[in-house]
Amino acid sequence: MLAFDVGGTDTKAALVDAEGRLASVVRIPTPHAGAATGEAVVSALGELAARFRAKHPEIVPGAAGLLVPGHVDDDAGIGIFAENLGWHDFPFRDRATDVLGIPVSFSHDVRGAGEAEHRLGAAAPYRDVVVMVIGTGIAGAIFLDGHLYAGGGLAGEMGHSRVADGPLCACGGIGCLEAVASAAAIARRYNAATGADLPGAREVLARAKDGDPIAAQVWDSALDALALDLSHTVALLAPEAVVIGGGLAQAGPALFEPLAEKLDRILTFHRRPALLPASIGENAGVIGAALRARDLLALTASTRVMDAEAAT
Repeated sequence: MLAFDVGGTDTKAALVDAEGRLASVVRIPTPHAGAATGEAVVSALGELAARFRAKHPEIVPGAAGLLVPGHVDDDAGIGIFAENLGWHDFPFRDRATDVLGIPVSFSHDVRGAGEAEHRLGAAAPYRDVVVMVIGTGIAGAIFLDGHLYAGGGLAGEMGHSRVADGPLCACGGIGCLEAVASAAAIARRYNAATGADLPGAREVLARAKDGDPIAAQVWDSALDALALDLSHTVALLAPEAVVIGGGLAQAGPALFEPLAEKLDRILTFHRRPALLPASIGENAGVIGAALRARDLLALTASTRVMDAEAAT
């Protein structure tokens, strides 16, 4: 199987053998070509597949899994909109099928990573669970009674729920969680307040630990926003657990301990979900894509058997 996890900065690809092992994993810069970015991404997938064929001719993929960011219609196979990448209504599944020559499963990047966590990782023990990824953006995968709920491609966009009076979000909204508490937003807000040029939230947290009051305020306000957003999620869905992944989760206790305290102070009669770090790691996206490709391959094989039986 082939597995592709397209991100705003990098695209990760993996070749998976018949036993489910990652035979090869590569990362390339995601091509940016304005309105033509969707087509450029698909062309890059074809080039990656050719590289895998040359390196591992003994592995012949029967299906592929493709994950992309933004607003995604899984059922139609369309990338409806990606604010940072420029595509609108791009038929990823059909174009990838044409280029790769094999069936392609298509979904949102966070839903794919969430499926990996739910099947194999920290979310596996729970039937009602939210897998939240906090990186450049913020989004989640929602599992209800053990099943992924996609909401027509719009469920889990907690990064675009309003939690503050500002700043302006890339989506056009004001005070979205993503504009306040994503890893990118934490660095951006600190830099705007100080004139610094820190590359990410890790460096802001380090300054907060060293006693920088502005860094501490930016970090604390981000956790306030996350706790407020999670309180809405808990009130609506009552998940048993919230599994948090992405770059911000690497902060460990500096994230999880105060976040749990802040959430607990907001909630009243609600069920307190376990707050857990994601466990699959940086390959969660390609593993999720591979799992979806395996499901598609099994479904295709089952359909062929049923068609053959019907023909006889």
